[in-house]
Amino acid sequence: MSVAIENFVKAIYQFSKHSEYDTKPSTVAKKLGITSAGATDMSKKLALKGLLDYEKYQELKLTPKGELMALRVVRKHRIWESFLFKLLDLSLHEIHREAELLEHETSDFLAEKIHKYLGYPDFDPHGDPIPNIEGKFPVIKDSVALSKAAINKTYRISRLQSDDKEFFDFCADHKLINGELISVDKQFEKTQMTQVKVNGITLLLNYNFTSLIQLIDVQ
Repeated sequence: MSVAIENFVKAIYQFSKHSEYDTKPSTVAKKLGITSAGATDMSKKLALKGLLDYEKYQELKLTPKGELMALRVVRKHRIWESFLFKLLDLSLHEIHREAELLEHETSDFLAEKIHKYLGYPDFDPHGDPIPNIEGKFPVIKDSVALSKAAINKTYRISRLQSDDKEFFDFCADHKLINGELISVDKQFEKTQMTQVKVNGITLLLNYNFTSLIQLIDVQ
């Protein structure tokens, strides 16, 4: 399949798993930098290929065939991120940027060889689970977004759900990284701000930031 098709089904899959987004053609178009008309045309084409269900004015839904395609692209992406992070010590944003290119040039055979070389990690450096070739995910512990975390509790950061450079730069500068302990001091409901403490440093973060950080309870 072409890069355009792989990116299209991957975008639908990712949006379908995120409560902040929908999967309408216009939303996917914005993500991919194409016109709404172009996204609609692609949707109709992929519906004929059996990769998704298309209905005018409705959200797009991947078929089992389309979801497996998306998951295999996601698998390659996350394996490459793991490889680049471990061997080349690239930043979280850099591994994402490079994996976006490499995922489309990688066979399932090579992805499996790289995964084996790395010791079959279950999660990439962002904390995202790596599906197997059949699209099955490893067991994932229950987590909560930082925006919804209980106050006066200590958690461990388990996942950073973003592809934004500024987000990752801020996380790196303030030790908001996977495995780090973080205590939640206050939740400001009206302003949707969260006050946390990491490595003895107090931070005040907004919802657009805290909704992207997943935590697991350590108590």
